[in-house]
Amino acid sequence: MKLKGVFLTCLFLFLTHTLQAFASPQTDSLLHELTHTIENKHQYIQLKQQRIAKLQAALATDTLSLKTQYTLYDKLYREYRSFQYDEAFTYALQLQDIAARLQDPARITHAQLNLSFILLSAGLFKETFDALDEMRVASMPDSIRIDYYTQNARAYFDLASYNKDKHFTDQYMRKGGQYTDSAIVLSNKGEMQYYTLRGGKYEALGEYEEVKRQFQMVLRNFEPGYHQYAMAAHALGNAYDALGDQDKAIEMLARAAIADIKSSTTEAMALMRLAELLYNSGDQARAYYYIKQALEDARFYGARLRKMQVAAILPVIEGDRLATVESQRSRLFVYAVAISLLSLLVVVFAYVIFRQVKQLRKAKKSLTEANGSLQLANSKLKDINGVLQETNEALLEANKIKEEYIGYSFNMYTEYLDKIEKLKVAVDKRMRQKQYSEITKVMDSVSLKAERESLYQSFDRIFLKLFPNFVDVFNSYFKPEDRFELPDDQSLNVELRIFALIRIGISDHEQIARILEYSVRTVYNYKTKVKNRSLLSNEDFEHRIMEIKAI
Repeated sequence: MKLKGVFLTCLFLFLTHTLQAFASPQTDSLLHELTHTIENKHQYIQLKQQRIAKLQAALATDTLSLKTQYTLYDKLYREYRSFQYDEAFTYALQLQDIAARLQDPARITHAQLNLSFILLSAGLFKETFDALDEMRVASMPDSIRIDYYTQNARAYFDLASYNKDKHFTDQYMRKGGQYTDSAIVLSNKGEMQYYTLRGGKYEALGEYEEVKRQFQMVLRNFEPGYHQYAMAAHALGNAYDALGDQDKAIEMLARAAIADIKSSTTEAMALMRLAELLYNSGDQARAYYYIKQALEDARFYGARLRKMQVAAILPVIEGDRLATVESQRSRLFVYAVAISLLSLLVVVFAYVIFRQVKQLRKAKKSLTEANGSLQLANSKLKDINGVLQETNEALLEANKIKEEYIGYSFNMYTEYLDKIEKLKVAVDKRMRQKQYSEITKVMDSVSLKAERESLYQSFDRIFLKLFPNFVDVFNSYFKPEDRFELPDDQSLNVELRIFALIRIGISDHEQIARILEYSVRTVYNYKTKVKNRSLLSNEDFEHRIMEIKAI
């Protein structure tokens, strides 16, 4: 009975741990995708920085008109406003300066709205309201009036969320709703902005079924960019969470976080909210990883409000994670004690049983054990033989490649020695005859470009002789329209030649660059372009190239 009780205790602890780790396949797949996207977010940041660099280069031209400068400053502000606070603030101020010099009321108001947006993103509520109060939008175009009302609404909603004061919150929410209604009245019902505004209003009022309906319309009937998609998915995630559908909430917040990363938005809250939901659902490991990423984004963005919001959650998740680790250690200790007791009982029972069985049973058991050992040994020998066979095949292939290229090298060296000897004889002859002008002609007859091209062609022939199916297998990794077409079956183009060198064991970029007379960056760019077009992942591409067999 004691043995049975120990067994049931271990089983209960195991099942409890397993159920806590369970997640729906779709949600788990999305979270894996999110983690992968986070690991590769530098690629999206690099693309944004390239766009910014182009705009800054265009702005450096001395002959730009004020209107062109205004347009470029506005584009730079939009690139930075959800990416880095300090830069966005700087460009918003510069945009105001250009607008004032243009003396264009619409542009001045637009620049002021940009500044108020970035102030609000930083949590500077007083400065935001001061900037908004200075604006006069009665005679402005509808687009500017909509932005003005939308920013006022967002400012009051954010202030209500930040203060959470019983006396003032209702007042702020009411004003935010009034400004939202003003923006909705001016919006076109056939545009995405109309449904976004309505969804934001219903979210503030806590009518989450309507929030779902409005933002589902956005995702179903329009084609939002990454940033707009992230905002819609974030709102849907909050709505599902409020309605009690936690799996769907996690799914939408994960989609929002992925879209934020792809748009290089570091000012977003989706990752923080996702970490909070995962923490509440018991997934402390992912929650801790995501909240650290959210804090990193907040620090990169540079706004104090975002850092405070994330920092308020991080200690809770981190503390619970440490408590979980300690709990797991205690649980492992219980498992170890239970297993030790079970092992001791097994040893005792085995001793009693083995003393009572007959010699024949002992012999039979010994024979069975011996047979099992032989089978195990045989299985291991098969595995070893398989490894040895693969190694032998690789050695044979390497020897064949070496033999071909050694012979090829000796032939090339012999040809070059003959050419050098002929050149030496010709030069010596002109020197003896004092025909110095003829020496230049002799030297000019040597074409390094032609010699190098001959070297490449010789390499291509030898390589394709060793790997006759290389081009066909290589092209199978691409869509039909992206495959490489060669002028003949004895030549390679630059891209294939780079990967041919990799296949025979030359993987160093500098060495490949010297052989092909390119820069290291050019070789890297060629490789990157080929991998990006491939059906394979970048990590798997070169591994598959090395699997192409020689004859």
